[in-house]
Amino acid sequence: MKYRNTVEFQVSGDYALFSDPVTRVGGEKCTYHIPTYEALKGILQSVYWKPTFVWIIDAVRVMNPIRTETKGIRPICYNGGNELAYYTYLRNVCYQVRAHFEWNENRPELEADRNEHKHHNIARRMIARGGRRDVFLGTRECQGYVEPCVFGEGESAYDDLDGEIAYGFLYHGITYADEAVLPEDKGKLTVRFWHPRMTRGGEVKFLRPEQCVEKRHIKEMEMKIFCQENFCGAEEFSDEEAGL
Repeated sequence: MKYRNTVEFQVSGDYALFSDPVTRVGGEKCTYHIPTYEALKGILQSVYWKPTFVWIIDAVRVMNPIRTETKGIRPICYNGGNELAYYTYLRNVCYQVRAHFEWNENRPELEADRNEHKHHNIARRMIARGGRRDVFLGTRECQGYVEPCVFGEGESAYDDLDGEIAYGFLYHGITYADEAVLPEDKGKLTVRFWHPRMTRGGEVKFLRPEQCVEKRHIKEMEMKIFCQENFCGAEEFSDEEAGL
């Protein structure tokens, strides 16, 4: 489904590592075969983000064949020095992403900044420029590159997929206190899980964060308050970037 403020883009890179945060505290790391909702949301936030709205990832399309490569890595130990570990990455990845944004109803103090036309135009301009900040595919050593596209156009390695591929129980993302929609998630840091499926064309349609029924509350969390002292709206952009 396309929304009025939908954005579509392609992100690609030599390597990617999409994994459960539990496995990121040390030792071996092994990537999921498909990008997580949180990783794609993070890419969009690197392209363009304001606390006025929340990015909702609608779908991703896997363009290249899913291949992995294992590397020997010498990460820094928490207690100092280095250790030997093996990381399994996705290799030569390319994805088409469709997303839209919705106003963050938990931030009534930013209601004056709710200009859909402005934010949509800036987001599209930032996608055309490759993003405002560095883009990473799951982890910092995996650089990503963003460019505009039309979701669904072009050939995917899975255009002839017969049936679907189920990926079981996977990490979906994190709900922070300032983005919580459901009453039970208010004031908490929540981790979400789901059961993704890839269909013909390499497409994976995401559940909305509040639709994930399998979740866990990690801790109590307070919202950061934005005001004139720490929020500048579109003033940080040039007139051309803001579409003025």
